[in-house]
Amino acid sequence: MIDLYTWSTPNGRKVSIMLEEVALPYAVHPVNISKDEQFKPEFLAISPNNRIPAIVDRDNGLALFESGAILMYLAEKTGKFWPTDEKGRWNTMQWLMWQMGGIGPMLGQVHHFVRFNKGKAPYAEERYLKEAARLYGVLDRQLAKSEYVAGDYTIADMAIWPWISRFEWQGIDLAQYENVSRWYKAIAARPAVQKGYHIPVPQDGIPMPS
Repeated sequence: MIDLYTWSTPNGRKVSIMLEEVALPYAVHPVNISKDEQFKPEFLAISPNNRIPAIVDRDNGLALFESGAILMYLAEKTGKFWPTDEKGRWNTMQWLMWQMGGIGPMLGQVHHFVRFNKGKAPYAEERYLKEAARLYGVLDRQLAKSEYVAGDYTIADMAIWPWISRFEWQGIDLAQYENVSRWYKAIAARPAVQKGYHIPVPQDGIPMPS
């Protein structure tokens, strides 16, 4: 049994989607970041960086924070969604790291400056909107070569997709990125994704491009 400490954010959804995909039993513990629940001592004991998601594996008592590390752990635990051959494994790893170092923090800045603080920092808005478009271009070119980011459906896709699901927040027209749009819709149709997206708080629905 996995204890999942999470909230309805792209980083949180990575792990709930993965848990649904691998069909591991898990218990959800909502951490409402709008109420600063991530700063409670009991959560900090699991996630010292006061960020969701975090897990505790009741099978061995292991506590983990950082969504990328959690995805790798669950893939290792179940033997799913992370290739075992050297080339495939490292290809998946590099795209997972691309998400952790690029897509996540850069699109997060778009959310901060463009959605929540629009007009306060025009330079920052321009900078991060341009970077968002660049990253979408990188993803689109990669998906022109393969069905999923690293070939087969892997933890790299699970890490990237929740951030792309906020394309409207980022001012992105997915129709301009044909390959991203195809990939996005295919993943959105997966039953595990449809269930994991609504953890811990049910949403109106998965955003879909027109």
